[in-house]
Amino acid sequence: MRRQNFTDDTVDYAAVGATQAHDLMQYPPEHSVPAEDAWRIGSGEERFTAAGELLLSWAPLRAGELSISDVRPATDGGYAGVGFDADGAPIAPSRLASEQRFAADGTPFVSPGTSVRVHGKVDGHRVDGHLRVISVFEEPRRIGYILGTVGHSIVSGEELFAVEWRDNDEVWFVVRAFDRPTAPSYRVFHGLVRRRRRGLFQRYLRAISPLYTD
Repeated sequence: MRRQNFTDDTVDYAAVGATQAHDLMQYPPEHSVPAEDAWRIGSGEERFTAAGELLLSWAPLRAGELSISDVRPATDGGYAGVGFDADGAPIAPSRLASEQRFAADGTPFVSPGTSVRVHGKVDGHRVDGHLRVISVFEEPRRIGYILGTVGHSIVSGEELFAVEWRDNDEVWFVVRAFDRPTAPSYRVFHGLVRRRRRGLFQRYLRAISPLYTD
């Protein structure tokens, strides 16, 4: 397993990979608010492939009032991301280095080590922050990645996005997250964290589901 430390863009939380744990909702990282949801978005290989392409081109973070900027792939070529077992423990690189791909507008696809800034609002609440891609997985029936906060946001934590082509031929979009409030108002009122998260989940769904995309 290749390992490398980064002096820049290091995530600002300790429980890296916790969104992979099956018991996230029962035992979230300390002082964090967990969330998860899943939606059936169609069936068949074509739907799975199309949704996976949307996901890897940052579609969830471009939904509604959200936008991204300053997308910076890892420049040293040595970072392959982190792989996790079923309980979220790191075990191996998430994938080997491959040729960089780009979305239609020229934005680099999601890749391990990439950093990105997200801007916008959800129901009037700011969501600006600096994120880093912790892990990317592209498997025959599962595509997705994990984003961790680097800083400059009202919460600290992690999000997992996945598109799954299940054995019954259904395609599902899955999002899991945990947020540790950092802004004073969010530390006092955890209901604000949950409301912000519900708003984000709905925007992510609109970006991936064929019910909303053209």
